[in-house]
Amino acid sequence: MVKVTLKDGSVREVEQGTTLAGLAASISRGLGKAAVAGKINGEDKDLSYPLNEDAEVEILTLDSDEGLKVLRHSSSHLLAQAVQNLFPGTKLGIGPAIANGFYYDFDSEHVFTPEDLEKIETEMHRLAKEDYHYERREVSRPEALDFFTEREEKYKVELIEDLPEEATISMYTQGNFTDLCAGPHIPSTGKIKAFKLLNLAGAYWRGNEKNKMLQRIYATSWAKQADLDDYLFKMEEAKRRDHRKIGLELDLFSLHDEGPGFPFFHPKGMILRNELEDFWRKEHRKRGYSEIRTPIILNRSLWEQSGHWDHYKDNMYFTKIDDMDYAVKPMNCPGGMIMYKTKLRSYRDLPLRVGELGLVHRHELSGALHGLLRVRNFTQDDAHIFMLPSQIKEEIIGVIDLVDYFYKVFGFKYNVELSTRPEDSMGSDEAWEMATNALKDALETKGLPYTINPGDGAFYGPKIDFHLQDCLGRTWQCGTIQLDFQMPEKFDLTYIGEDGQKHRPVMIHRVVYGSIERFIALLTEQYAGAFPTWLAPVQVRLLPISEKHQAYAKEVASKLIDLEIRAEVDERREKIGYKIREAQTEKIPFALVVGDQEAESGSVAVRRYGQGNSGEKMSLDEFIAMIKEEIASKKTLV
Repeated sequence: MVKVTLKDGSVREVEQGTTLAGLAASISRGLGKAAVAGKINGEDKDLSYPLNEDAEVEILTLDSDEGLKVLRHSSSHLLAQAVQNLFPGTKLGIGPAIANGFYYDFDSEHVFTPEDLEKIETEMHRLAKEDYHYERREVSRPEALDFFTEREEKYKVELIEDLPEEATISMYTQGNFTDLCAGPHIPSTGKIKAFKLLNLAGAYWRGNEKNKMLQRIYATSWAKQADLDDYLFKMEEAKRRDHRKIGLELDLFSLHDEGPGFPFFHPKGMILRNELEDFWRKEHRKRGYSEIRTPIILNRSLWEQSGHWDHYKDNMYFTKIDDMDYAVKPMNCPGGMIMYKTKLRSYRDLPLRVGELGLVHRHELSGALHGLLRVRNFTQDDAHIFMLPSQIKEEIIGVIDLVDYFYKVFGFKYNVELSTRPEDSMGSDEAWEMATNALKDALETKGLPYTINPGDGAFYGPKIDFHLQDCLGRTWQCGTIQLDFQMPEKFDLTYIGEDGQKHRPVMIHRVVYGSIERFIALLTEQYAGAFPTWLAPVQVRLLPISEKHQAYAKEVASKLIDLEIRAEVDERREKIGYKIREAQTEKIPFALVVGDQEAESGSVAVRRYGQGNSGEKMSLDEFIAMIKEEIASKKTLV
């Protein structure tokens, strides 16, 4: 007999050789039907895998993200089978599961079209109904090479040749189709019921620009049709909210071929940006931060000292000045180190909290650029906290509280990850363990749930990452807290302690917005361009019913502007209904209609964005009190 420890901690005994499918059925009939794969001692396995020794076992179903990942990878094999059936001679690249879906890369003389996707989808449905079993076979390296060489699958041959000598090589067959794959897979194609081919794209083989461009088909697959329908609805809503589209419609920013990845901010976009920066400055002053500014271009020797030259050079831009090498800064921290060293510091000066809205440049591949979400220059709301070792926990908690406050103001929920030491890192094991434990301690003291993201820390220290969740359920990494014992060492930062001796400070690197540009993109999509009143580039538009009412409209606008309320008058000779619709299209929070009655009584007819035909009449003083309170409270409707 074999002892099996399940995820809930219970232990069952089964006969040696019992498969994962058999185990699932023995637990319950329902689980036996719902199971798609399993985990044995943390390793993913097919349901056909036999249990030959005691183990920790988890049965995966489509109710879990891991179960859906298996479904989606299996769906990618179905896609590849359908493509090769319809377009003989097509060569196979790779077909992994990705967030919410999967893709497959193909090398084909035929150029796929949107119409082809419909044919491929139909063929996939036919193959799914055939309910072919996914059959795994482990083979030797020569056997695998012979198999794919005979079929002229050069990309598969390359993948096999790059595998370590000791690697287990497996192939999966369903019907007339066989692919190189580590697995696992669902039992059969019949479980693939709710899927959709989404779009086409080009992709260099293995992500290398020197390799051939392949044709990539993106798709999604779900447990049931209702889940697929919900996802497709959210995708359409995401298109409607796309910040690139809204940014142009509202005249906020633009992107141009003359500067790929270098955004242009228009006057209205600058108002939005400045409001975010002013809010940042105000809140940081309250918490004891001082603001600095450091140069954009600094000498190579600085970047060698910081470690960026060795660890980050591929992402940097360079120039020469007086025949010496300089780099455009990809990060603000080395400049902060130089600032710290300009004077002798005492333990009484610490913690020293120094913030910078610093413009940084990073080289991104052109294919990775995406509106304001992925650019080549952006403003990081960096801050560096220099502190005593005894102050670490308190300072980390202070940053967590600050980040939490900011995200609540904007109506964002968030998840937290603790990213640990990467392979390409600096420093001793002891320093890394101390830093990681300090971050864990702060998170646990705050009672903040978090997941571990192994190996994704910065090269100089572990970090806490904050992933914002928007109104469509998508997550975006923005805020981060990095604890660093390495940079103070590299830059020989010191302070004079109570004992009169020099000591090494500890350092926190942290951002709240992450990138002002990315945060603007997220806000634009979160609010679908209908920004809260305090952020809106135009807060009030006066709509005179006719030309004779323009004087009163201008008088009202002037009063509002004097109160630092952003107001303007629509003086066009258009019908009032047209002006109202235009104000709605431009998502202006308040449109104030003024005519004879309003001019005589000193009132305004208030129309709030998104509230239909309302036209509540109130005195100008009442309106001013209402909008001032809304701006001051940073009220959001999300």
